[in-house]
Amino acid sequence: MTIVPSAAAAPSDQGVGPLLRAWREQRRVSQLELALRADSSARHISFVETGRSRPSEEMVLRLAEHLDVPVRERNALLLAAGYAPRFPETPLDDPSLDALREGIERLIQGYEPYPALVFDAGYHVVAANRGIMMLLDGIPESLLRPPLNTMRLTLHPEGLAPRIRNLREWRGHLLEQMRRQIALRRSESLRELYEEVAAYPVPAPGTDDGPEQTEPVPYFALPMRIEHEGRTLSFISSTSTFNTPMDVTVAELAIETFLPADPSTVKYLHSLLP
Repeated sequence: MTIVPSAAAAPSDQGVGPLLRAWREQRRVSQLELALRADSSARHISFVETGRSRPSEEMVLRLAEHLDVPVRERNALLLAAGYAPRFPETPLDDPSLDALREGIERLIQGYEPYPALVFDAGYHVVAANRGIMMLLDGIPESLLRPPLNTMRLTLHPEGLAPRIRNLREWRGHLLEQMRRQIALRRSESLRELYEEVAAYPVPAPGTDDGPEQTEPVPYFALPMRIEHEGRTLSFISSTSTFNTPMDVTVAELAIETFLPADPSTVKYLHSLLP
């Protein structure tokens, strides 16, 4: 399995004051509340946002931390304030990330026979296990050419979408997830991807629910119910990220695992991928 590097994004050339104000307003935090969190004063925060005061490098990082600014955007804030970026963006195939790649491989392989994959900030798949590849059986080659994109694979009318029995619900969940990421990362490429997949045709109500289950399952989260070789499999997805990453590439990786949501799915997967 090959792991490919994620694409870089250019930092903003705006002044640091307007950028910090935009992040504060997006987080719905007042100047006073941010000042208390960052051990500063509302007056100083106001001066920074209006350009009357140039924040120190330490202050930029402290404000970014309390505003939960993504690592890539923290570099953009530093550049806008006249400082060098603090966080490197190491290509995923760089030898210095050998341990990371090997750890990811072991993690998703150890999750088999259940599906698991790793994707970057643009939802490009960088690693996947046999459980995922099983679900992709029969997908047209045009959708499987690198870089694979998990949103296109899932929502494209020639991808997994026709097989997902609760497509309208699952599609709504994925689009909401993308909207949250767009608000967090302010990525134009991510917005373009959202507009593309949101425009894919959706079956009319009542055509994607599939047959009624003979034994209702008390799901604890929204499942993805997907057909595979005449069977309906149910999965609950969970996404994990790295804690306190110090590299842009690592910060933007997410590991998504699919937990079987009913006993029949467990039994089938273990029989298929022993």
